[in-house]
Amino acid sequence: MFVLVNLKAYPCDPTEVARAARDVNDDSSATIAVAPQAAHLAAVADTGVETWAQHVSPVEHGSHTGSTLAEAAADAGAVGTLLNHSENRLKLADIDASLDAADRAGLDAVVCANNAEQVRASAALGPDAVAVEPPELIGTGTPVSRADPDIVTDAVAAARSVDGDVEVYCGAGISTGEDVVAGAELGASGVLLASGVAKADDPRAALENLVEPLD
Repeated sequence: MFVLVNLKAYPCDPTEVARAARDVNDDSSATIAVAPQAAHLAAVADTGVETWAQHVSPVEHGSHTGSTLAEAAADAGAVGTLLNHSENRLKLADIDASLDAADRAGLDAVVCANNAEQVRASAALGPDAVAVEPPELIGTGTPVSRADPDIVTDAVAAARSVDGDVEVYCGAGISTGEDVVAGAELGASGVLLASGVAKADDPRAALENLVEPLD
């Protein structure tokens, strides 16, 4: 099971979370990765944890002030990137261009989507994975697997109808090990979460709680 912890712009210590994720990962059957702010990519990667960018821009080298160049993210130690998170929506053409940028830099890519129809459209672009995240559940502590399990099963079916090699993750409201297990039972091969770890008083304990039922 893949667990991607998105630190967003929360006021946490990214290297503290990264070290906790690295240590819990070493003792678990799950794969835990951390997606910090772009400015913290190198520091997080230096801890040895699998490091992901929160976004890469649909650009190549050139005059693109303010953009996140995929090659720069890779040079800082990122091995993958999120795209089209509900807090950073992209047009379909820009998702496609960002996927090209990620591929050019050797980054894995997960495209976020709100529902099965968006999952189907995203899967057709050939990412490594798609993640279904209903925006109304993000940060609520109510996981999509409990609020509406059909959203996950429909997303899995939608992705498979287009490309059976595209993995499906689920997110929004994930905060416990039971949420992770429920996502797996619905067909997801990974989860995305943020506040459940980034806002936790003890990130390591939160991560241990997430992966303990998987071992």
